[in-house]
Amino acid sequence: MSKVMTLRSLTLLFATTALAGCNLAPKNVRPEGAIPLTLPQGGPYPVLGAEQADVTRIGYRDFFVDPRLQAVIATALENNRDYRVTAANVLAARAQYRVTRASQVPTTAANGGVTYTNNPFGALGGAGGAGGAGGVGGVPAQTGNLEIYQASVGFSAFELDLFGRVRNLSQAALQEYFATEEAQRAARIALIGEVATAWLTMAADQDQLRLSRETLASFGRTLELTRAQFRVGVISELEVQQAETSYQQARNDIAALTAQIAQDQNAINLLAGTTVPAEQLPAELGDRDLILSNLPTGVSSTVLLRRPDVLQAERRLYAANANIGAARAALFPTISLTATLGTISTALGGLFGAGTQQFSVSPGVALPLFDGGQRRGNVEVARAQQLAAVATYEGTLQTAFREVADALATRGTIGEQLSAQTAKAQAAATAQRLSDARYRAGIDSFLNTLDAQRTSYAARQTLVQTRLARATNLVTLYRTLGGGLN
Repeated sequence: MSKVMTLRSLTLLFATTALAGCNLAPKNVRPEGAIPLTLPQGGPYPVLGAEQADVTRIGYRDFFVDPRLQAVIATALENNRDYRVTAANVLAARAQYRVTRASQVPTTAANGGVTYTNNPFGALGGAGGAGGAGGVGGVPAQTGNLEIYQASVGFSAFELDLFGRVRNLSQAALQEYFATEEAQRAARIALIGEVATAWLTMAADQDQLRLSRETLASFGRTLELTRAQFRVGVISELEVQQAETSYQQARNDIAALTAQIAQDQNAINLLAGTTVPAEQLPAELGDRDLILSNLPTGVSSTVLLRRPDVLQAERRLYAANANIGAARAALFPTISLTATLGTISTALGGLFGAGTQQFSVSPGVALPLFDGGQRRGNVEVARAQQLAAVATYEGTLQTAFREVADALATRGTIGEQLSAQTAKAQAAATAQRLSDARYRAGIDSFLNTLDAQRTSYAARQTLVQTRLARATNLVTLYRTLGGGLN
């Protein structure tokens, strides 16, 4: 058997042994029992459909039906700086995984060189020494200097992964890479929800500003009437000051809402990462549907297992398992292999000629005899980190369950709230008109009229807030169920 075949056989043997090595990492098992099997129903919760719906397949362009809001969300996904950071983290994690994975294969390098040295044997031969005319060692006697040419290819200190240390480190890096991908998906969902909420909030504030301006005009007419009546002695100054109070309150509301709308726009611009054009900003919330109102929801809580933040915690749990395997493997000997195959010759032209081949194989074993308990301490650290990862996963899942349950509780009752508040606002507006008519006819006191105006104003303000609560609840439910990935 040739030397080349011997080297190939040894290398193949070591590679086969490494591939057949054991794995000391715990088996990846998803923790169970952290949350109930079904989402809450009954009481304040809505009746859910038996068929499990995959909300993650409902893209934001299908859920948010207003084209202006769709455009703002698309801009945010393109320009938001925090979202760009998560994307960069994914690229970094992927590169780190490639670096770690490279340790599983030998790093092969080619080397070449030439050595120039003096040849004392040639000098002796020239003086009539024992080498005679033929020189010593086959080197011509007349040669005063010696040239040695070398070329080789091989790898140095490649660890034979018999106990899975390198493989588990690579697996941990892979799971961290997957975790950063899930973190990016979670950031996408969160960004969509934040943009939609900010946009809807600005729409509601526009409604509130319009309402305050209408109320200011109504209070202004009442104030003018009371002043005229005071001048002729029909009413006292008390009624005038009460009317003045309501009028100035409406003025204050307009100023505050004007500033709030400007801040709403600033918040939208920050989320979008640029200045949003005026034509993409909301003019009103109103009572029309800007969002898909019949968002499907199934009964099973397993839908939460598909949430990116839950998957991120699960991936990091698996990475912690792999780190345990790597720490356990470090307790065993480290077996490494250095091997080279090359040629050597005293003439460049004969570098690859017959009889110039050389090879070397150098296996090595290293096992620290005493490290002060460092390696066993690393195992305990890895186990503690794995316990923390389990708790983090379960806590993330429980948080997800609570978020969905809270959103469902609001969804089950917000329709009734909106219906009641709409009826209340309508009744208050009617009472205001009747009270104003009775006051002008001299039947009722001004205090009743003023109270009716304030009640109507407050009822209409609450109606706008309830409409906003209904819209943002749909956004929250969409987000907490994992929607927005498409």
